[in-house]
Amino acid sequence: MHAKILPLLTILIVPLPPGLFAAPDPSGLRAGAAASDISPVEFPVNMPGGFSANMAQSCHDPLHARSIVLNREGTTVSLSVVDNLGAGPDVLDEAKRIASERTGIPINRMLVCSTHTHSAPSSGSKNNSAQTQGYRKIFVEGLADSIARAHGALQPALLGAAARPLPDEVFNRRWFLKPGRMGPNPFGKMDQVKMNPPNSSETLDRPAGPTDPDITVLSVQTQKRQPLGLFANYSLHYVGGMPPAQVSADYFGEFARLMPSRFNASPAFVAMMSNGTSGDINNIPFGSSRPPREPFEQIRIVAQKAADTAWRAVQDIGQHQPTPAIAMLEKELTLRFRRPTPEQIEEAKAFLAIKDKEAIERLPRLAQNYARNTIASDERPEETITIKLQALRIGDLAICGIPFETFVEIGLQLKRESPFPKTMVVGLANGRHGYLPTPEHHALGGYETWLGTNVVEENASVMITKTLLEMLGELSLPNK
Repeated sequence: MHAKILPLLTILIVPLPPGLFAAPDPSGLRAGAAASDISPVEFPVNMPGGFSANMAQSCHDPLHARSIVLNREGTTVSLSVVDNLGAGPDVLDEAKRIASERTGIPINRMLVCSTHTHSAPSSGSKNNSAQTQGYRKIFVEGLADSIARAHGALQPALLGAAARPLPDEVFNRRWFLKPGRMGPNPFGKMDQVKMNPPNSSETLDRPAGPTDPDITVLSVQTQKRQPLGLFANYSLHYVGGMPPAQVSADYFGEFARLMPSRFNASPAFVAMMSNGTSGDINNIPFGSSRPPREPFEQIRIVAQKAADTAWRAVQDIGQHQPTPAIAMLEKELTLRFRRPTPEQIEEAKAFLAIKDKEAIERLPRLAQNYARNTIASDERPEETITIKLQALRIGDLAICGIPFETFVEIGLQLKRESPFPKTMVVGLANGRHGYLPTPEHHALGGYETWLGTNVVEENASVMITKTLLEMLGELSLPNK
């Protein structure tokens, strides 16, 4: 009996895609993202973006706290953007403490910045009304919740950064005027430049400074190269043109709403736009005209352009990286408060002593407002203020956080002198302490330099820039 001969079995070995069944690199990046609604629920609510009450009766679109958490080799950092006129350090510190208790992330490894939308409340401790304190609870809990949920969603991730220019929508708002066109400032003196002058060829001479056209993005993907989070930055103050008496996140919120459609992303994707160095920048096209817009239309236009530019910047990144370096420094810097001169105090008292309505109307515009600011500056018990500065290294991207409405020249200098190939400068980070002009702009005068609008010593921007460049230098060392 002969044995039955079986045909040989041919095994075809097909190479599998790289990393299909590979375990995550234990030294690799992990990331998570989350957003929490922080819209007010009680109305009316004050949106104090000017010198008089601006009461909102409803929400046009929601406000959010949005967060991205990054972790690699024992270092965890969080980046958060809140839709707020400007959150004070006391409120932010409270939210950070809660988030730290829930996540273990050190408080000094959390960056939180306000968008500075003018159609939203501010958050601080100065107003103790029941409504303000009620909104404070919503704000604090929502911010802490976004950080905690982003931390809870950590997963293996990839990261990249890039920048693309969008020069169309940023304009320097400080202008030299033609001879005879400058009027007195609230102190009865003549400035050399004016913020938001009449947009007329008979008035305008030349802008008093540059712009920063770049939208810089930090892009986070899942290990399967799906969009997970996007932290963007643009040096544009805000857009405005909102329907009256309604809360809105301005173009920052509309940008965040649009970005998932640009990437065909899942609902888990979280995009956010932070405010850059926009203290002297806005969206008014001085020297040209713009067709009339319906309410919210210009916000949509800017957000759509910003979303397209951010999408193109992400395409420029190409391959995102699994093992970027993550490091963060936080330093405190003490600055002196500005004080009025004896002459300024006497002039302020004289302005405030005027009670006749017609005499008040003959004073320079906002004279009594700034007279009160002058007296308040003189009566302030503190001599100094201690601010927080932050510097982060995320791969080949550096991020600087400054707690002021920072002039664009400061951001451009930091980008120019940074040891990193890409640098993002975030304004209104970890607090809001007024405007931060350069000494050169202090010499020119104008709204952003007035006592009360600017509250710290005139050399503050030099001290801040020097400190941040030192911090960036330390982060660029090989062991960081």
